[in-house]
Formats: sequence, C-alpha cells, structure tokens
Amino acid sequence: MKILPIILTVLSPIILFASDIRSEELSTKNMQTQNTQITKLAADELSKTLPQTIDKHTNLVKIESQESALLYIFEIDAMPKSDETIKKEDHSRMKEAVTIGVCRSSKRFLEANITISYVYNSAKSKVELFRFDIDHKSCSNI
Repeated sequence: MKILPIILTVLSPIILFASDIRSEELSTKNMQTQNTQITKLAADELSKTLPQTIDKHTNLVKIESQESALLYIFEIDAMPKSDETIKKEDHSRMKEAVTIGVCRSSKRFLEANITISYVYNSAKSKVELFRFDIDHKSCSNI
C-alpha cells in the first residue's frame, strides 16, 4: 500500500498536464468558432455600406466571411489598360500598399488569427487580377 501514494505523486503532474492539453485544444476550437462568428458578423455589418468607391479606378463591391477570414472583393476599371497590363504593372505596388494598410488598420483581427484577404477583379472581364492574403505573420516586418 505504500506504493500507491508514490504512484499518485508521480502520476498527478502527468494527469494535470494531459488535462491542460485537452483544455488548450478546446480553447483553440472555441477560438476558431468564435473567429468564424466574428468574421460573419463583421462581413454582414460592413456589407451594408456597399458598393463603395475607393478611387477613380476601384470599387469595393462585396465583403464575405470564409471560416476565420474576411474577404474584401474589389473591382478595378483601369481602361484603357488590359487585364494583363494591370497584373504586370500594378501587382507589387498594390501588394505593398495593401499589406501596410491592412497591418495598420486591422491589427486586432490579425492578432486574433483572422486573415484579411483582398481580391481585385477586373470590372470589365470579372477575371481575378490580384489576391493578397494577409495574416499576423505578414505584418512582422512592418
């Protein structure tokens, strides 16, 4: 019978550790569920003001939630430029500007592991021109 207290003494930290792992996994699952709800609510609320003119070439036409991501969908009308010219000439400039802007304006979402995606489609052809997926790691150098 003297061995039982020794076994319990040895096993109790392991049991506590295992229960911490289970509660941590549950917390992660709860956080993901909560983030999905937050993105849906945010998309629903932000969509009430659409469409919005961003500049003379760009309109924000839709905001969607996809799991724990917010998806902003824009249309670009840069006539007379072709879709290929827009992709070639504007991609890197837009990626940098969008990433900096999202990192500054959506810091709380990103810290909560919510991804912000900006999709730019051609107003003329409806073809996707760019897609920028920004998460917390994207902002580490900014």
